[in-house]
Parts: sequence; structure tokens; C-alpha cells
Amino acid sequence: ENARILQERAIEVAKQELDRGVSLIGPHRDDLHLQLGDFPAKSYASHGESWSMAIALRIGSYTLLKSEGSDPVLILDDIFAELDTARRKQLAAVTTLAEQTIITTAVESDLPPELLSAKFYVSPGVVSKETSNG
Repeated sequence: ENARILQERAIEVAKQELDRGVSLIGPHRDDLHLQLGDFPAKSYASHGESWSMAIALRIGSYTLLKSEGSDPVLILDDIFAELDTARRKQLAAVTTLAEQTIITTAVESDLPPELLSAKFYVSPGVVSKETSNG
């Protein structure tokens, strides 16, 4: 029933979406309300708690896709900078479960040492892999 309603609505707004160049409906447009105990996370979660929730959602999405037979790529964009040492180690352990993980960071020291296997540097127009001699 929900799928039918969503499909009908998608047909109704298809022209508007094309004209505006933006998706107007769909699950990606829904508001997500998270709780921290009995309270809304939006108002009560600390910065660290918010980051932990965001990471949990990312790992949960990855796990769901994996359980459905996909081989998703786990992408973590400058996420380690926001974590304390213990959480960095926990997240590093989770990344070993992924077939392929891409991690970006602005500051190399934000990464746990066990994740420093292959390094690529990006500068305007050039991506280069660090060689074994530095």
C-alpha cells in the first residue's frame, strides 16, 4: 500500500521535479527523529553524542545493504577528527568488516595507526599514492 501511494505521488510531481531539478518527495526527504533516552536528540544530544548517532546510522545502513546481498563501499569522510581515541579504535575495528573502505582526513594524526596502510594525497588536479620510501 505504501509503495503504491509513493509511486502515485511520484508520478504526480515528476514534471515539477524535472522543472525544478530537485527531488520533491521520497524517503530521503523525510525528517528523522532520534531519541536520547526520553528526549529528542536534536535538542539534548551533545556534539559527541550526535556524531556517535550519525556513525551508528552510517554503519547500520552499511550493515543493512550487506545483509541484502550488496557489497557496499563504506565511505567515512573526515569522521575520525570528531572522535576520542577509544571511539576511533572502535570505528577502526568496524572498518575491517567492510570489503572496501574509503576514509578521507584533513589531518593524518586523526587516523588510528592501524588504518595507515595505503595513503593517497590529493592536490589540485592530481591524486598520488604515497610510495614505500615516503
